[in-house]
Amino acid sequence: MHLINNKRLVIKIGSALIAPGNNGCSTKYLSNIAYFIKQCRERGQQVILVSSGSVAAGRQWFNTTNPSKAMKKAMAATGQNDMMAIWAKLLDMPLAQILLTHADLCNRERYVSIKETIEELLAHNVIPIINENDTVTSEELKVGDNDNLAAMAAAAIDADMLIMCTDVDGLYDKNPNTHSDATLLQKVSKITPSIYAMAGGAVSSTGTGGMQTKIEAAEKSIAHGIDTLIINGFKVDSFDQILAGINPGTHFLSNPEPMSPAIHWMTHTVRERGEVIIDDEEYAFNGDEEMLTSNNILEVKGQFSAGDTILVTTEDGTKIAKAKTNFSSCLLNYIAQEQDSECNNKQPLPQNNSIISKEHLAILGNA
Repeated sequence: MHLINNKRLVIKIGSALIAPGNNGCSTKYLSNIAYFIKQCRERGQQVILVSSGSVAAGRQWFNTTNPSKAMKKAMAATGQNDMMAIWAKLLDMPLAQILLTHADLCNRERYVSIKETIEELLAHNVIPIINENDTVTSEELKVGDNDNLAAMAAAAIDADMLIMCTDVDGLYDKNPNTHSDATLLQKVSKITPSIYAMAGGAVSSTGTGGMQTKIEAAEKSIAHGIDTLIINGFKVDSFDQILAGINPGTHFLSNPEPMSPAIHWMTHTVRERGEVIIDDEEYAFNGDEEMLTSNNILEVKGQFSAGDTILVTTEDGTKIAKAKTNFSSCLLNYIAQEQDSECNNKQPLPQNNSIISKEHLAILGNA
């Protein structure tokens, strides 16, 4: 691992580092991180910061131990200001605030706009600080954790490395809190079900993501060709080792054959709005032939419109692909129901029989 060769870094900071004790911002751990960021900048590296902690930072201004959803949004609105202020003080350089929802990332036009804005900020030596827009987001529109948000942002701006700072040294083969013989995995070349099985819950009561979400984030980023590190952000030595070219935690090796940006976006960022179950995987995605026809539909789940992203599965639950649909669930449902009618003949789709097209297709078997 040669950090010096990585021009563009995304650094994700968890809530426990921002607001230890869940009660307002603190410089206790952030001073070390700020120094690390300055060192990276002096090396000529670009840094994008994904900073959690707005709710934890704002909690001190609200007299409650059991906040409602609305109050958490108010905490986020208040704490976001405190969080930006402490970063401005510690970094002492131009900063930009970018608040995102999952809906922003799922919309292709907004996704490209986000990328263009961040590129312009970096070109002018401004550090973008990204966070989820907790004040306005809903369950349907939110990413839910900043680990995955960081991975999506890293892919959007073609980062070279994603560093996720947490409160453990990295990924262990078993829970180090309950097993004295737990071993830290320093290198992971491929994320498999066994790797996911090693991930436990959140160690800290402050954050929303545990090791599970960090593995999910790593899977997203390495698929885009981005090396990913999980390190202990509470230890000064973690940052010193990185600057010395030493791996202080768990290094997830990037895929040597990364997905194309469009396929990665479809696979790892866009959330499907519904599902189409087809009769046989053999019908899907052969050469220049039509992908899927009305004859292949067994069932349609969910409500979606033409242009939405859907999941294509087989009857046994195998996930084949994510793709933009050319037709609404209403029409596809009608076609599927016609198959069960007495005449046993489906009504043809208007214009042509293609449910999806190659231009908007991500085959999940290659994810």
